[in-house]
Amino acid sequence: MKYILFILFSLGFIAKAQVVNKADAKPQPQKEDTLVIDSGKKDSLKIFKPTINDYQYQTQFSEKKVFDTVMTFDKTYIFSQQNNKDNFGRVQPANIGSGFNPLVFEVNAEENLSLLPSNKSYMIIGANDVKYYDVKTPTATFVYHNAMRNGAALRSTYTQNIGKRFNFALEYMGLRSQGLYRNSLSANNNTLFSGHYVSKSGNYELFAHYLHQNVNNQESGGITEDNLFMNGDSNYSNRQNAQVNLASSSSQFSYRRYYLSHQFTPFNSGKFPFSIRHIISHQGNKYYYNQTGLESYWYDAPTDLVNGFPLTTKKYSENFSNTVSLIFNNEKFKLDAGVRYQMIKLGIRDVVALNGVSFPGELKENRIGAVGNLQVKLWDKIQLNSFLEFSNGSQFKSYLKTTNNLKFEPIKDYFVNAKVNFQSAYPSFNYLLNTSVYNNFNYYLENAKNQSVMEVGGSINLKWFKTEIFANYFRIDNYTYFDSNGSPKQSNNSVNISQIGGDATFSFNKFHLNTRVHFQNTLTNKELLPMPGFIGRANFFYQTQAFKKAAEIQAGVKVYYFSKFASRDYFPVLNEYILPNANSFSIGGQPIADIYINMKVKKMFFFIEGQQIGTVISNNKAYAFPHYPVYDFRLNIGIVWYLFN
Repeated sequence: MKYILFILFSLGFIAKAQVVNKADAKPQPQKEDTLVIDSGKKDSLKIFKPTINDYQYQTQFSEKKVFDTVMTFDKTYIFSQQNNKDNFGRVQPANIGSGFNPLVFEVNAEENLSLLPSNKSYMIIGANDVKYYDVKTPTATFVYHNAMRNGAALRSTYTQNIGKRFNFALEYMGLRSQGLYRNSLSANNNTLFSGHYVSKSGNYELFAHYLHQNVNNQESGGITEDNLFMNGDSNYSNRQNAQVNLASSSSQFSYRRYYLSHQFTPFNSGKFPFSIRHIISHQGNKYYYNQTGLESYWYDAPTDLVNGFPLTTKKYSENFSNTVSLIFNNEKFKLDAGVRYQMIKLGIRDVVALNGVSFPGELKENRIGAVGNLQVKLWDKIQLNSFLEFSNGSQFKSYLKTTNNLKFEPIKDYFVNAKVNFQSAYPSFNYLLNTSVYNNFNYYLENAKNQSVMEVGGSINLKWFKTEIFANYFRIDNYTYFDSNGSPKQSNNSVNISQIGGDATFSFNKFHLNTRVHFQNTLTNKELLPMPGFIGRANFFYQTQAFKKAAEIQAGVKVYYFSKFASRDYFPVLNEYILPNANSFSIGGQPIADIYINMKVKKMFFFIEGQQIGTVISNNKAYAFPHYPVYDFRLNIGIVWYLFN
């Protein structure tokens, strides 16, 4: 915490030390940036007043966006959450920074050809998620969240342009939250340095960043007496009195990435719109499961243990990637294609033998592949974006990923989005290899098959009530999962999933109602991927200006609900989700209601929620996983502060 306070003080001092030219509160109707104001005197003095359009950011392969300082209803879903994302389709245990139970099937590209435990993935910033900035004056942002019991979370960003062509940014996030139950401490942090440079002629452009992330958690194993919790036993009124399954276990995940991408246009881009791009990156992941003593919860007899094996286990992966691409780019058509070389490793620190055969200490290979992107824009009505990546190796077999998105506007202000995506990849490395002092958790998934996922779907955006209607279909072949014992398996038959739903906002004067519904069904092999059939959310709120228009206020109530289902269990040893066992039970069917009041004053937002208000008058019976209850009533605070100097 002392480091967080030091950074907050330092950046605040730097920000105040600059000449203050405040940005206007809302985007200007004109697209030009800095306003030039007549000084009123007959001399050469010009006064430059920045507008909000002078403060922009982008990811490498996206268009620039202006800092969003408008108070819209969707921000109450984002900045009330510690990871600053809308977590619809997920449910969180009783501590921030402890991951989520995914209620909806998702494909996470960060798990491809890498070691990334599923429950650690929610904190990770991928290479395509890194933001690069372009600001006229030094800019700082602070995003604060209070923790559960002791601690806090603070994300601070400082960015500045040096001249017109070079920008650098420094971001630090620190989180420490004790949690409502024993042995559930979260202690996460990340440090991100990024830079963006464009030459004076515009023929050379560079993006670079370094990312260092840690996602560390104590592992409680869940509570032991669920009947006392659900009955509201008085001994459980203080949640620290609840007995948990694990006494001395924790998990650590570290994620490091160096990334450099630079692009050169050798000729006049107006006559010869060709460029050469080179991307080089290195990513290293490490996962530890730590214990200070043997946990009786994981074994029954001494024969279930590996003699002489250390209590702490470690595994790691590395991915060095080098890509060269040729780019053709004009206003309506863009194509880039290139070749990629990779060196990939997966390793374990301590080797064991199963049935007399030793596990490999390290799996590694060199891979050659190709990448390509296609963007087409026609008549300002049709836009096509396609991506293709292929690589091949002897150890982790072939990898193929393609995403194809078509957006068109058949009628003004009515949009149709269609997508066809496909991915065939070796299972995530956490499924391939594990060693442990507990015999049951040693496995080597040799000669695994590629898991293939096909996704077909789309959405329609209607002008009426700002409505979006969507539908998706997934077909998963060789679906890879963990059984109820924590052993990796692959299905013989495909898993098919259908999803349909929508989002709409209804308004009457200053009163608004936003609703989102999601229906889904696992059509085949339902027992391998249990999910709720229905997920819904409603947000009824009042929004108005206040204090002579010096502030803006939202006040309302949100309700989140998912139907009852036989959820997968959370498995701390791997930080993965396993099929339910004999001790599991169904969760869901319990609405989670929050009452809130949000306020915006200039460039500062306050998000204040009374979460789980139903538990004030009745027992909390809501679970995120079997044995892992959802948080009780708490005051949740989020603060977002933009400083444009």
